[in-house]
Amino acid sequence: MRRTRILTAVMALAAGLLAGTPPALAAHEAAKVTLAADTYTWHNARIDGGGFVPGIVFNRTEKNLAYARTDIGGAYRWSESTQTWTPLLDSVGWDEWGHTGVVSLASDSVDPDKVYAAVGTYTNSWDPTNGAVLRSADRGASWQKTDLPFKLGGNMPGRGMGERLAVDPNKDSVLYLGAPSGKGLWRSTDSGVTWSQVTNFPDVGNYVQDPTDTTGYTSDNQGIVWVTFDESTGTAGTATKTVYVGVADKDNAVYRSTDAGATWTRLAGQPTGYLAHKGVLDAKNGYLYLAYSDKGGPYDGGKGRLWRYATATGTWTDISPVAEADTYYGFSGLTVDRQHPGTVMATAYSSWWPDTQIFRSTDSGATWTKAWDYTSYPNRSDRYTIDVSSSPWLTFGANPSPPEQSPKLGWMTEALEIDPFDSDRMMYGTGATLYGTGNLTKWDSGGQFTVKPMVQGLEETSVDDLAAPPSGGAQLFSALGDIGGFRHTDLTKVPSMMYTSPTFTTTTSLDFAESNPNTVVRAGNLDSGPHIAFSTDNGADWFAGTDPSGVSGGGTVAAAADGSRFVWSPAGTGVQYTTGFGSSWSASSGIPAGATVEADRVDPKTFYGFKSGKFYVSTDGGATFTASAATGLPSGDSVRFKALPGTKGDVWLAGGATDGAYGLWHSTDGGATFAKLANVGQADTIGFGKAAPGASYQTLYTSAKIGGVRGIFRSTDGGSTWTRINDDAHQWGWTGAAITGDPRVYGRVYVSTNGRGVIYGDTSDTGGGGGGGGGTDPTPSGACSVAYTVTNQWTGGFQADVRLTNTGSTAWSSWSLGWSFPNGQTVGQLWNADWTQSGAAVTARNVSWNGTVAPGSSVSFGFTGTWTGTNTEPTAFALGGQSCTIA
Repeated sequence: MRRTRILTAVMALAAGLLAGTPPALAAHEAAKVTLAADTYTWHNARIDGGGFVPGIVFNRTEKNLAYARTDIGGAYRWSESTQTWTPLLDSVGWDEWGHTGVVSLASDSVDPDKVYAAVGTYTNSWDPTNGAVLRSADRGASWQKTDLPFKLGGNMPGRGMGERLAVDPNKDSVLYLGAPSGKGLWRSTDSGVTWSQVTNFPDVGNYVQDPTDTTGYTSDNQGIVWVTFDESTGTAGTATKTVYVGVADKDNAVYRSTDAGATWTRLAGQPTGYLAHKGVLDAKNGYLYLAYSDKGGPYDGGKGRLWRYATATGTWTDISPVAEADTYYGFSGLTVDRQHPGTVMATAYSSWWPDTQIFRSTDSGATWTKAWDYTSYPNRSDRYTIDVSSSPWLTFGANPSPPEQSPKLGWMTEALEIDPFDSDRMMYGTGATLYGTGNLTKWDSGGQFTVKPMVQGLEETSVDDLAAPPSGGAQLFSALGDIGGFRHTDLTKVPSMMYTSPTFTTTTSLDFAESNPNTVVRAGNLDSGPHIAFSTDNGADWFAGTDPSGVSGGGTVAAAADGSRFVWSPAGTGVQYTTGFGSSWSASSGIPAGATVEADRVDPKTFYGFKSGKFYVSTDGGATFTASAATGLPSGDSVRFKALPGTKGDVWLAGGATDGAYGLWHSTDGGATFAKLANVGQADTIGFGKAAPGASYQTLYTSAKIGGVRGIFRSTDGGSTWTRINDDAHQWGWTGAAITGDPRVYGRVYVSTNGRGVIYGDTSDTGGGGGGGGGTDPTPSGACSVAYTVTNQWTGGFQADVRLTNTGSTAWSSWSLGWSFPNGQTVGQLWNADWTQSGAAVTARNVSWNGTVAPGSSVSFGFTGTWTGTNTEPTAFALGGQSCTIA
């Protein structure tokens, strides 16, 4: 689903995510920042699904090779051996978070190792970067990128149409991409490296969902929506002659070229008044099938038709399974059985009530059967059974009356594909999961085919808040967009149900009583009904509170340390407080509406708030707040703060924006004063976890920019030093909503994402430590070699990688590498090693986890620095006084 995610997640993102600059120390950072690194393993807290899957792509020449795209959560590759999905875009970083939205995928049928993704989340100002085409020669394990001169909209209206990106099945160096926003049709002739507009293509589209929308979201031209090749009109190594293109233009929805894109014409005789969501070609029988809707989707659609175009004669045939007067939905999902091309299937994607509908024909659309039929209304007869035991929350805790059923067959069903090698396997996407079947042909023999979630590994929730209690059965509470959130008692298992009683569409905030974790509160959004709920059994069961007048959304909520009272800052009205469980509320004074609220973790009468640069404190249980005299805090509201468990008045505050104050602040006097950490350039979240062995202060976690590097960081010494604990392969786009450590497991951290679900990491470091070890100089028994590479350079700055290899016969237990810069270069920040610099001389030493280097093995570290005039590479390196060869 995406009914709520658009405004809840996007408006938070728009508050301060701007494209970054080349790595360099911010002016207010300390002159020397040591970045150590740790070896972490990363997993998802299993939910399985949770979001909209608008596209599924099977490779046409290799069995079991399939991909799925999501609107904000990246792309995935199917693993047949494990029956799971592997995420492919976790390497997308903070500055390009929009590239986690995938508007289209294309798998190369000539070279199945190649796959392409067109990425970009929004075409309006919410996304700070343009779109891009990613290309991979190893099935998405790694990517190269070509930036585009326009934006793409993986989470825009019309995102279920497609595929907009296509590879020529005869000459795979040729690709086409349909662009939104009036940018037209684009082509690459060098396997996606460079792109140019097809200037003679006659129609850039004209359909917009709502021309009056001033945000640019629903008022964008949905553009060119799909490209389909007729592979029978080409031979291997030569470009396919006949290409069909779908356009978001109700009067001119389909165009064709018969000369490999040299000229284009509107298909004569085509139906009008609809948008062609899909165009699927059966080259064997010479039919182009088209699924039409009167709207762009994925939520809307009031009427629809299915048409068949005979490519040889130009004959159009309406093959719709029901009369137009009987449709209240649009058609979109469309697939042909490649083993039996006369078999065609389609979906009524926008049939929300009582259920989606799937249609099947085995005679090229002459006759159809349905996945379900009415017997005597409201009773239904289903051709399928549905088993959600692997994802039991898909029932949504509902107990509907006929003709509705629980779980539903689906909604927003714009992706539908029959495996081209297996007529029994079909997959289709919904607004909450990806379903599949392995015995589809039972449909034709009078039996029932079985539908099950085929979604393990595909995690697509947007995370608003996280909380890890110190005791109780719950390991983690999550607040999620669209599906509310979950209580995880085992991170490796899918919870049986989201929070219910009430079931929020989106949970915006949650908290537990620090000294009584059985008391839990959550606030959220609901179309009608209460916006706050409570639990007295550690989140296992819930009951609704009562809304004060004017509440329109969840806002933020805080539980007193002992659970005796609550402070709530809902949308639509001012801050409120209550004793007990919200049967009645009173207005707090001295604090503005819309403030973010948190509780002191020791004193049950103390609460905190923040709004527009001001910090507020209440010592009477939320009845009255007083503005702190603290100054220098971020002026905007892109701020998150938390009080440290176990110490009254110990508060950490993260946030800001690039055009003002931005960083991490600490108060030890209950917010009366704050000190800004000089070694943190930018910070967006703050959380606490179990202290490291021997440490006196709880472990800090943050999503931040430290030493010029964006990442997830940990400190075990109260913020004096920091360890980057993620790496460039594990970035997950935007991680600025929430973070928390685990109070029971040292080193475990839970990270929010905007579309990749709840990520948690566990450390291999059992000894704690802050910014890295150090260690004594080694006394190598053999030779060493060094490879020094400048990987990036800009005016006044550069980035370099150093690889040190043990070419001797004895392992090193620690190491220290020295060199001198020939042109006075200066190291600004360095990661994966500790370091010092005196004049031109630099010494880099191992940190706690990478001191041991076996014979023949290497260790690497990197740094950024400054230069003037020239940037000549060092010509000599010494390991503990012994010279190394230059590799």
